[in-house]
Amino acid sequence: MRKLMSKEKINKLMDNLNQRKINSYYAETFEEAVDEILNLIPKDSLVGIGNSVTLKRMDITNILTKRGNKVLDKTMAKTKEEVRELKRKSLLTDWYITGTNAISIDGHIINVDHSGNRVAAMIYGPDKVIIVVGENKITNSLEEAIYRVKNIASPKNAKRAGFNPPCVELGRCVDCKSPDRVCNSLVIIEGQHDKDRMIVIIVGEEEGF
Repeated sequence: MRKLMSKEKINKLMDNLNQRKINSYYAETFEEAVDEILNLIPKDSLVGIGNSVTLKRMDITNILTKRGNKVLDKTMAKTKEEVRELKRKSLLTDWYITGTNAISIDGHIINVDHSGNRVAAMIYGPDKVIIVVGENKITNSLEEAIYRVKNIASPKNAKRAGFNPPCVELGRCVDCKSPDRVCNSLVIIEGQHDKDRMIVIIVGEEEGF
């Protein structure tokens, strides 16, 4: 389903990201976003992948692998030990690609993580980071973005991963202490020191949680 977000709103978000030393591109479709990623990443680069419904549906791991990139994607691992090793190695890649749980019009990028490897890589480690975000994840404020992360993204991601904290049944956050809790790290990226490190690709379609 397509969202009709005004060009003015998208431009405002891109301008705010630029002021935070975060580069941005706009793609009408996820197919265009894939093309942009292929243009940005050299064929000989080592690429880490953050677990993301959006990236899975874009098939970015297979697309990059088939053209010759070495790709580290923990969802392709066969054992828990391999998952752990891929998470660690992804922190030292040339490029890291991930989705995001929410982004505010004023340029805050907000995520919640279970083990923390995805947000760790976004913040520091990989030389370059690409964040792909559908219009459904854009909010009008930081407060709305945090609400979205806790009450929309986290319950759905917990269910997808096979966990069952209270939010899965309730559909909202209750700040639980459940052993199945997946929201262990709430991270707000407000900007970058290196203006050429982080790139946000905003897509004019809805996808992911």
